[in-house]
Amino acid sequence: MATSCSSPESWASRLGEETALARGVSSGKVLVTGGGGYFGFRLGRDLASQGVSVILLDMNRPPCDIPDGATFYQGDIRDYFSLYKICEGVDCIFHTASYGMSGPEQLRKEQVESVNVGGTNNVINVCRERNIPRLVYTSTINVVFVGKPIEDGDEGSVQCVPPDVHIDNYSRTKTIAEQMVLSADGCSLKGGGLLRSCVLRPCGIYGPEERRHLHRVMMNVERGLFSFRFGDPRARMNWVHVDNLVLAHKLAAEALTLKRNGVASGQAYFINDGVSLNLFEWLRPLFERLGHSQPTINLPVSLVSSAAILLEYLHLALRPVIEVPLLFTRSEVRSIAVSHTFKIDKARRELGYCPKSYSLADTVEHYLKSRQPRSSSAFLSLSWSPQQPLVLLLLMGISMLILMISCILCQN
Repeated sequence: MATSCSSPESWASRLGEETALARGVSSGKVLVTGGGGYFGFRLGRDLASQGVSVILLDMNRPPCDIPDGATFYQGDIRDYFSLYKICEGVDCIFHTASYGMSGPEQLRKEQVESVNVGGTNNVINVCRERNIPRLVYTSTINVVFVGKPIEDGDEGSVQCVPPDVHIDNYSRTKTIAEQMVLSADGCSLKGGGLLRSCVLRPCGIYGPEERRHLHRVMMNVERGLFSFRFGDPRARMNWVHVDNLVLAHKLAAEALTLKRNGVASGQAYFINDGVSLNLFEWLRPLFERLGHSQPTINLPVSLVSSAAILLEYLHLALRPVIEVPLLFTRSEVRSIAVSHTFKIDKARRELGYCPKSYSLADTVEHYLKSRQPRSSSAFLSLSWSPQQPLVLLLLMGISMLILMISCILCQN
């Protein structure tokens, strides 16, 4: 149930505003935070193609041309006044911006906190001040997962984990931000009416032009670093194609209107393709296309996790001189090693979400055709210093030693 966090406005005022919105009398103008990122840009492009006036906000320009019907603003959601300025006339915010999802980003605690928590706080306050009645927040399955198996979890059976239980900054701050968005549902807007908010919890995203997950796995496969597996060999997880995730966001925004009786107001939804898969089996097309065999060496999770922790510390300690590559962070090790699957029945029932079937093989083929040749700096990003060669050899030696010892132990 939605709860108001301030004095309720008159029912007539609320009804008039929501009726206008439901009939399409609103401005039809939306803001997509993180609009320069992979998913945010795809969402904005899809909305613009349907005649919606779209504002894309991001610190980085999208890699593609801005589509007709969309406007790009280079800005930071942590800058409240800039955010407030560009939200004039907006009637829905899709808050997809975040930081620290994977790799070295996870270790930058202050930046993760300021973007995911501070930025979300700004978005909520701008909704109130600018009378923006709808807010759809892109959360994550990480808010309910802490390394214990979850089989076909749903929104009723699995609850958000307390923030201080999470071992990584991304999951912790996304949990806080999700709770902030849900708590804001039903709050009064400055000009009358109520804010209606909901959250979507996607898993890993894949699709054409995706660069975060697929690119990183592909680079590690080509370097020969993805030569082992660990954890439960039957572990399963979910993935979501970017087009299915775009669909879910559009349906969620519609489900916050009076036309749909505000069915999504104050609700959270798991979003995926509707199937569960073993990671290594799912990646089979990638290994085959690159001419590599699937990993055959099985390592103890504790060993891989210890190596990940060691490399995290090395990354932080040596960052001013050299960027230590992270094959996995410890939170990523946990995600791979343990089954965690979620049902999408609630999204099907309340949002009308019906995901299409997609093949990873198609995504891999598209990626291989479109990727740029690798540069010599693809493996490590370095800041020059006279001690660089020694440091580089030391780190490479440590990494290789860990892998060699692991392989020997498992073969004996």
